[in-house]
Amino acid sequence: MRSCQAVSVTGLLGLALLLAGGAASARHEQPSAVGHVDYLSEPMPPGFRVTINDIEGAVFADQNGKTLYTWPLHKLRNGTVGDYKNTASNCTSEVDTVNSGLESPTPAGYALPELASRKSCVQVWPPALAASDAKPVGKWTLIKRHDGAKQWAYDGYPLYTSMLDRQPGDVLGGTKQKLPGDAPGVRVPIGPPPNIPPAFEIAEVGTGRMLVNYSGESVYSWDGDGVDKSNCVGACLTKWAPVPAAEESQSHGDWTVIERSPGIRQWAFRKKPLYTYIPDDKRPHGLGGSDESGWHNVYTLPAPAWPSEFTQQATHIGIVLADSHGRTIYVYRCGDDALDQQACDYPSAPQEYRLAVCGGGDAARCLRTWPPVLAPKNAKAPSRSWTTIDIDPLTGHFATPGQPGAIHVWAYRGRPVYTFAGDPGPGDVNGDAWGVFYGYRNGFKAFWLRDDFYTNAG
Repeated sequence: MRSCQAVSVTGLLGLALLLAGGAASARHEQPSAVGHVDYLSEPMPPGFRVTINDIEGAVFADQNGKTLYTWPLHKLRNGTVGDYKNTASNCTSEVDTVNSGLESPTPAGYALPELASRKSCVQVWPPALAASDAKPVGKWTLIKRHDGAKQWAYDGYPLYTSMLDRQPGDVLGGTKQKLPGDAPGVRVPIGPPPNIPPAFEIAEVGTGRMLVNYSGESVYSWDGDGVDKSNCVGACLTKWAPVPAAEESQSHGDWTVIERSPGIRQWAFRKKPLYTYIPDDKRPHGLGGSDESGWHNVYTLPAPAWPSEFTQQATHIGIVLADSHGRTIYVYRCGDDALDQQACDYPSAPQEYRLAVCGGGDAARCLRTWPPVLAPKNAKAPSRSWTTIDIDPLTGHFATPGQPGAIHVWAYRGRPVYTFAGDPGPGDVNGDAWGVFYGYRNGFKAFWLRDDFYTNAG
């Protein structure tokens, strides 16, 4: 039984998303309104706080407002990387110089790129050090590092900050989104538990932090309902199953328990009764119910607003985000095979991995095949996660101020986004899964808003 006090935080960066009902080509409306994040408070070390991110929701931060991450143990093809619970950190001050060989088929021992400037794990992921007299608080414990320093841990896992995060609320170093086993051993931002009843969970997908039930089935709301009143009766119930509330369930925060009929109780979220879609047939994180007129998936925090000139395009397996010409937008993902699993998809990281996978090492060919999406010079960031940056078009690194030939591009989570020369028209997604291990280890993934095969959008 949860006994923590619920806290509701207005998030200027949390943006409401409405899903348009209708045919299978239904679109996701451009996020625009202000939302909020509701979470359960819990004890924290002195000076620590909760900040709000427009994708990850509520996250814990240190005394300087820097988001806190764990590096949970992650199984790769030939071994594991990351930290064990309740043990000293595996993120050390030693600079890795060769790949580990934990990701087949590449054997171990190859020199890593840009060794002269490569940083150690603790430089990229500074440990959240604790004072010598610090005491455990709730789930917050203390772990002794190999050098004797004390490090904060949460739920047994050592804690870090990211050198990529610059201001409170930044979460550029990692994600809560679950990635497949072939993905690198990513760092995970931590935060307080969401204020949701035990019968629900939150799935992080391309369209936001989506509500699902304990079985992973999506829950929906209906325009035909009233405020805390269900009008789904008769034939409506052949497709839609009301989400039941247990006898001991109580209304709280955004959640209310309504009575459909004497003794029959149903959950409602933000005054809208909740249902599962029977034809989803227990497929996880389904979006099929939003094809029904007036029915919508439900989000505790919808996806952040994307640039206004972007479009949405229907493909043979779902809906993708596209540029102003309808060309599919792709994100680039990369994690190296060193023991410390450093990210290689950020402009300050080595670009040899990207150049190899997009142009065989030829920068000009790479630029032709995977051009970054240009942004107007006067473009304004529509949200915290969608921004503009200046990069050197050939190296892929950040451009210096006033650098000749630099290009101004759109970036998602601080990384440039791209289109693919092999997509001849709107709705083509020929570049999806381009790269190593379907694009999860080193390669490109389409920016899915809806994936009817449930393999790309979370």
